[in-house]
Amino acid sequence: SPPAPSPSPQGFLYTAPIREQGNIYKPNNKMMADELSEKAVHDVHTKEIDLVNRDPKHLNDDVVKIDFEDVIAEPEGTHSFDGIWKASFTTFTVTKYWFYRLLSAIFGIPMALIWGIYFAILSFLHIWAVVPCIRSYLIEIQCISRVYSICIHTFCDPLFEAIGKVFSSIRATVRKEI
Repeated sequence: SPPAPSPSPQGFLYTAPIREQGNIYKPNNKMMADELSEKAVHDVHTKEIDLVNRDPKHLNDDVVKIDFEDVIAEPEGTHSFDGIWKASFTTFTVTKYWFYRLLSAIFGIPMALIWGIYFAILSFLHIWAVVPCIRSYLIEIQCISRVYSICIHTFCDPLFEAIGKVFSSIRATVRKEI
């Protein structure tokens, strides 16, 4: 007689088979759990933002990197008092810094909302209108081009060949008379 099944540690005679991949929502193997956690790290909505380098693609390098020396300069021979020059530098720099912060605090979130809506509409139109229209046009124009090609080959090719044969028998000679 075959040996009796041994009880599992929980006291059951048979253990439920464990799927290799597990459930997508509750992975029961370590490899799948690691894959899901990696995907969560790379998710666009949950990614960490860099608070130090806020322009990693250098979009505004040439536009808004304006310092005091880029705006105000005293040529040689025309200098104000040193204290005035230092105070002007400090006033310009601090005013630009804090006024930018004030404007971004007041208008930053509303502008982000407006730009988010704009780019969402742009993406929506591109995905659901522009690309399908272009693909549809390419499919339709392919059909039309086949019909056009058949018409050209049927009607125009024989006509042009006949005209070519007529003109091929013409001989032109150039004589120079003295």
